[in-house]
Amino acid sequence: MDGLWNQPNLWITCTGSRVQGMLWSMKRASQLPPELQHRGFSTREGLDFGLSATRMRGADLGHPFPGTRVQRGAPDNVESRIETYSKRMPTTHYFSHVTAAIIHGLPMPWGRQHSWDVHVCSDVAATRPDVRGVIAHHAEPGSLRIQEVRGLHVTCPVDTWCQLSSMLGLDDLIRLGDALVRRQHPLAEMRDLLAAVRRYSGHRGVKRLHEALIWIRPGVDSPRETDLRLLIVRAGLPEPEVNAIIMSRTGVKLATGDLVFRRYRVLLEYDGGQHRTDENQYHWDVDRLDALMENTWRVIRINKSHLRNPSEVIRRVTAALITGGWHP
Repeated sequence: MDGLWNQPNLWITCTGSRVQGMLWSMKRASQLPPELQHRGFSTREGLDFGLSATRMRGADLGHPFPGTRVQRGAPDNVESRIETYSKRMPTTHYFSHVTAAIIHGLPMPWGRQHSWDVHVCSDVAATRPDVRGVIAHHAEPGSLRIQEVRGLHVTCPVDTWCQLSSMLGLDDLIRLGDALVRRQHPLAEMRDLLAAVRRYSGHRGVKRLHEALIWIRPGVDSPRETDLRLLIVRAGLPEPEVNAIIMSRTGVKLATGDLVFRRYRVLLEYDGGQHRTDENQYHWDVDRLDALMENTWRVIRINKSHLRNPSEVIRRVTAALITGGWHP
């Protein structure tokens, strides 16, 4: 035995292998499984992937909500927080209000859109979550329609709109309503909004919903179009058609116009960012507007900077309408 320990090369080899093994184990312990990297996960999920409780207390992991972990340096935004909280949310709970609107991709005021709080609803008041970063709500059983969006349980778009009536101003509700019945890939029809408001009778905010219904129009493409239309109509000008087809005198389609005053041959176009950055869109716009003007249409192009000076927008539109035959 003494002879064995007196062989220095063998001792160094054994010791080196042990140290190397320890270092490899430490390295493996410091790494998350690929399935958990760059996203949030629940502590239960971490245990299922073989992480110890000690490992999940590591300094490289953040705790967005109790019972959840996320690798520091991973995306940290509203969407990631929703995804992280969903990992610990009971199956009887669902996302609602502002969070539901974000999940559905509906336009929200900047402050709401970037709020860190997550809105969660339950049909049983006693089970409402009491968790930091979560705003808990209660709804009567069966009063809301719940659907699954990208694996998340969430109130349906129309019920979400109704819920937000107690949190948003009138114009925000109009923008959101326009987005529900938008031209491309609408999430609802006007009859759905009318039926939902009737069901919502007696709730806080229903009066504002009724007022918003007066201003909502199907076929809108963007919140900026909504803002422009509201500006025009509230100034006492005629209400334009929304995204209406314009034909030439020979029956050829010239364009689908944003806001069309057909009787006065005036077209109001809102130019978003894609009109400047997309070369194909730019060339298409030039050809389309040339064809409209050849057919005696007066085209007024408006962008975000113009909306900062609403009186000038009204002046330009009023002058064009008067030239087209409108009498104030």
